[in-house]
Amino acid sequence: MLEHQKIVLSGVKENSKLFKKELEKSLQWLTSNEVAELYKWLVNNFSDSLHAGIEEVFHKEHDMVM
Repeated sequence: MLEHQKIVLSGVKENSKLFKKELEKSLQWLTSNEVAELYKWLVNNFSDSLHAGIEEVFHKEHDMVM
């Protein structure tokens, strides 16, 4: 599931609103270990363009600290 979500998120990276929506879905479906892996992957691949959205979803909406 993690690899699938990476593909989905890569495909919607140009639309920040849709990216956040798909990221929220990802967090519902993945295990806690997969969520931690996904966060690292997101920071390494999208932190420049989508940093604010990534942090909002992980820290504000889901109260997760990575």
